[in-house]
Amino acid sequence: MTTLPGLLDTEAIRKDFPLLDRVVHDGKKIVYLDNAATSQKPRQVLDALNAYYERYNANVHRGVHVLAEEATALYEGARDKVAAFINAPSRDEVIFTKNASESLNLVANMLGWADEPYRVDRETEIVISEMEHHSNIVPWQLLSQRTGAKLKWFGLTDDGRLDLSNIDEIITDNTKIVSFTLVSNLMGTINPVETIVRRAQEVGALVCIDASQAAPHMVLDVQALQADFVAFTGHKMCGPTGIGVLWGRQELLEDLPPFLGGGEMIETVSMHSSTYAPAPHKFEAGTPPIAQAVGLGAAVDYLSSIGMERIAEHEHVLTEYAVKRLLEVPDLRIIGPSTAEDRGAAISFTLGDIHPHDVGQVLDEQGIAVRVGHHCARPVCLRYGIPATTRASFYLYSTPAEVDALVEGLEHVRNFFG
Repeated sequence: MTTLPGLLDTEAIRKDFPLLDRVVHDGKKIVYLDNAATSQKPRQVLDALNAYYERYNANVHRGVHVLAEEATALYEGARDKVAAFINAPSRDEVIFTKNASESLNLVANMLGWADEPYRVDRETEIVISEMEHHSNIVPWQLLSQRTGAKLKWFGLTDDGRLDLSNIDEIITDNTKIVSFTLVSNLMGTINPVETIVRRAQEVGALVCIDASQAAPHMVLDVQALQADFVAFTGHKMCGPTGIGVLWGRQELLEDLPPFLGGGEMIETVSMHSSTYAPAPHKFEAGTPPIAQAVGLGAAVDYLSSIGMERIAEHEHVLTEYAVKRLLEVPDLRIIGPSTAEDRGAAISFTLGDIHPHDVGQVLDEQGIAVRVGHHCARPVCLRYGIPATTRASFYLYSTPAEVDALVEGLEHVRNFFG
């Protein structure tokens, strides 16, 4: 068994995750390497969800009976936990959505409907990057089409980094919003936030960061990032599906218009007009994802009990080992950074002329779960002239033995296809 200094006690951690004991395909124990798509859930999160539905289920806010008050306390308590987890200056800056995609759409729509000085229109520019998940491309395309704003983007270098050589030409005095990913979901690249934010601030542009692949894996400090908005999702960080987060600076949330209208987000309603509740409720129309928020709060507790610094170190050590082992496989090409420096724990690769879907299917027959396709980042695949990739992604419960199983599985794939 391979042992590496800096790893977590994965034997103890894995006992918290029931699914990791599952046996598939003729008695093979599952090797789960699809964590960038969604993580597994520890018993602590599952127990919190069950306890909510069994003992506290009620709609939140306004209710005066005991269940409503308890459910509200749990829901708002989850907001407190998330605010502390990301070092938000105020709990009122934490908005619950259903996922990161909705969070990013929320920002795009707010800016499309906003008054000056925030309004995006035909005189302004929107900046993204070629590295983005579709959820951080399509909302800005829609906004550009609706408002006439010019959409611009950073390209990619041959080694999977953002090409910032022309940053002053991409981010100009006309730029209103710069939105980019902190960590690439396909290549694992960790982007130079400080450089991009500094340039955006020079021209007075707002900054939105997609932290979906960062929040589960490293310390996420929204104050240190100095962004205006940060979006992430719960299901990639041991939480349930159906819950996302948008953090935004208080003064912006006060000034910008709501995205969705309905109950809960209002102060007064008449047939002629309405006034809105303060943030965060201004942006949480209707019955919110109550149980999901409770589950996310439990996930935050779980991750915090282990320590995000320790999780980041574990994944760095494991990714370094995985890169080394994968580069030993003949005909394998890593898409993106081929070292463990400045990269996260997702590694995408091609294997000779074998289509990634075939690679994934043969690996699945061996009990190894990876992701194949363009990973909702098709422009990256187009940039590197490939139809798709196979992606292996790791988390706090991943082990060197699983990396070894992947490498052995790839040898089997090569033999299978001759």
